[in-house]
Amino acid sequence: MTSTGIRLHAPAPGWSIDADVVVVGSGVAGLTAALRCEAAGLNTVVVTKARLDDGSTRWAQGGIAAALGEGDSPAQHLDDTLVAGAGLCDEQAVRILVTEGPDAVRRLIGTGARFDESDGGGLALTREGGHHRRRIAHAGGDATGAEISRALVEAVRARGMRTVENALVLDLLTDAEGRTAGVTLHVMGEGQHDGVGAVHAPAVVLATGGMGQVFSATTNPSVSTGDGVALALRAGAEVSDLEFVQFHPTVLFLGPEAEGQQPLVSEAVRGEGAHLVDADGVRFMTGQHELGELAPRDIVAKGIMRRMQEQGAAHMYLDARHFGAEMWEHRFPTILAACRAHGIDPVREPVPVAPAAHYASGGVRTDPHGRTTVPGLYACGEVACTGVHGANRLASNSLLEGLVYAERIAADIAAAHAGSGLHARVPQPAPRSEVPEHPLQPAEARFAIQRIMTEGAGVLRSADSLTKAADRLQRLHSEARDALTENGKTAEPGVDTWEATNLLCVARVLVAAAQLREETRGCHWREDHADRDDTAWRRHIVVRLNPDRSLAVRTTDTADFPPTRPNPPAHRPQEQ
Repeated sequence: MTSTGIRLHAPAPGWSIDADVVVVGSGVAGLTAALRCEAAGLNTVVVTKARLDDGSTRWAQGGIAAALGEGDSPAQHLDDTLVAGAGLCDEQAVRILVTEGPDAVRRLIGTGARFDESDGGGLALTREGGHHRRRIAHAGGDATGAEISRALVEAVRARGMRTVENALVLDLLTDAEGRTAGVTLHVMGEGQHDGVGAVHAPAVVLATGGMGQVFSATTNPSVSTGDGVALALRAGAEVSDLEFVQFHPTVLFLGPEAEGQQPLVSEAVRGEGAHLVDADGVRFMTGQHELGELAPRDIVAKGIMRRMQEQGAAHMYLDARHFGAEMWEHRFPTILAACRAHGIDPVREPVPVAPAAHYASGGVRTDPHGRTTVPGLYACGEVACTGVHGANRLASNSLLEGLVYAERIAADIAAAHAGSGLHARVPQPAPRSEVPEHPLQPAEARFAIQRIMTEGAGVLRSADSLTKAADRLQRLHSEARDALTENGKTAEPGVDTWEATNLLCVARVLVAAAQLREETRGCHWREDHADRDDTAWRRHIVVRLNPDRSLAVRTTDTADFPPTRPNPPAHRPQEQ
């Protein structure tokens, strides 16, 4: 697979760094990959869009799932994951996750992460939606992500690893054979470098997180603009399952006009016994699923949306008054503080909640070692589609997936290095002309895209809503293209216009896949196709970007992914 030749309109790099590996992103996936690569003797550079501890990982409240408790097993964890994935999980990918997960968590603890302990001294484990066992390890009550981020950032700094902060990655560099040769990036006015530069490296690990900012209301931080998925598409990589966006059922409702990052009310609150109720105090999830309020997230989100529709309500409530002040303060201090900051006291009143965009189950398609369809380009964490999540991510599997697959990527790169397969590559010079080849979206397009996606491709979708969304997105795409073609003008290069352009790219792919999938499965809910259709749709939708920026869409033959490479390299590590 070679590059499509599409690059963001940007100044030529004015500086460069040489490395063996560049890791883009500083969440659990990125920093784990970087630490393992560095430990293997590889010259590793970490690039991150804000500060090292500003990624999505720090916002994770619930915890990390692994079969660590008495009576639990990887087989039981696998079963729960497959059920949540609604027939679209790649079973090999899930088996890797649940089998390697417990030891990966223990290594994370060895790196310095401190998890909450039970009175007996072992890990304190809780339950979340879709889990039949208590297998969620947590830290600081509801601050698991913040603790994992702290431990990994401290480890990176203790080892003196080279980092480039406040840097937006732009595009993949490739050599004459289409193999990875590094990335271009823009440093936003702070640190040793400034402006557009490059990191030259034969291995690039994308760990850029999600794309929740494609919707108006999300739990994702403002930096989650789909940069990694858009970069991969421009580089010729395949993406899959982008239609499966998980909307977290219980996000603090701040009003119908609220936009941007919204406070999450962790599933662990329900895991500890909170109830979902309507304005009359009726528990509407009872009888809808064997696990009730702890059903998989897609089922709970649909239950909330249905009740909202029936009653003409803008939100439902989460009632945990029976916890009492002491439990709220010790088990859920972060959520308690967020609620009180918005004038709501969960100790005394039910908390208003509604679904909001939370997690992208799809992303850049990878194999069991994190390799994409572009040689030398890897992906892990939320930006990747390993096949683990299928049509709906099981609660707290995301941190584990980032951990396990980051370790696998590092092992694969280290094996290539040991086999002399990792050597510096000369990037192809990017053609420069007075007129850019591809237009940028204006900064204000970000808000237009978010409104289009929220109205047409949110929790509830239909052929009509998706067609309208596709038409409006195409209009944004065409207007920018025509302005460039007719008068040579486009938006000025900059962080805001690059982000808006990335958001439009991933939005078009998401809507195209959602239009094609004429069924309801997992977190993809089509009102006009209310049933799951295993005969026609127990398969994945895979998308590439053509050189003219049109979309090449195909479906796989089965629920398992085809290989990312026709002939896997000889250094491929053995399956464990």
